[in-house]
Amino acid sequence: MEPLELIDDEPLDDVDSTPKLGRKRDHTRDAEILDATLDVLAEVGYDGMTIDMVASRAKAGKATVYRRWTSKAELVLDAVACMKSADIAGLEIPDTGTLRGDLIGLIKTPSIADGERKLQIIAGIASMLSRTPELADAANKAIIEPRAAVNRTVLQRAIDRGEIPADADLETLSLITPSMVAYRTLMLRKPVTREFLIGLIDTVVLPAAGVQAG
Repeated sequence: MEPLELIDDEPLDDVDSTPKLGRKRDHTRDAEILDATLDVLAEVGYDGMTIDMVASRAKAGKATVYRRWTSKAELVLDAVACMKSADIAGLEIPDTGTLRGDLIGLIKTPSIADGERKLQIIAGIASMLSRTPELADAANKAIIEPRAAVNRTVLQRAIDRGEIPADADLETLSLITPSMVAYRTLMLRKPVTREFLIGLIDTVVLPAAGVQAG
């Protein structure tokens, strides 16, 4: 594995530049700094991001960031990893009695906007993903897996009530929406709208799950 890039490409003395999760440190300003990191990533990407930009956005001194993260790569890894808890906090999974009702009930305007921001962050870190497996894993767990897990829950409910076949491929079905949303945002550069998501549910997800058209 190639050495990771240090802060602003400037080496620091006696510093291990490998990103580490879970390092104990003063967390007083962490949330603000990590959120600022995500904002900057979404706007300019990893290669364009500097610690100065993050410090300015978080209204923190550059030295404050240096004391917590010894490399830009480590800061980005922590920021991406921390998105997971925010994604599912307070989420209520609807239970309408039908798979279609549950899937549509999951569509909320704030979650659409949040999903697009996360995909912009993925685009921002694309240049770093191939050379940093830890970041790729963190991105999947923070951005794709939470939504897929929710989808698996409503799909399992549909199996339990006999709405879809018991041998339905939950793993593949749960990834249809996140995958199509990622493709639309990153490749087609189109917004993810409520209409798009409902169309995806009706024409792709439900038929693939074995739900007969009503």
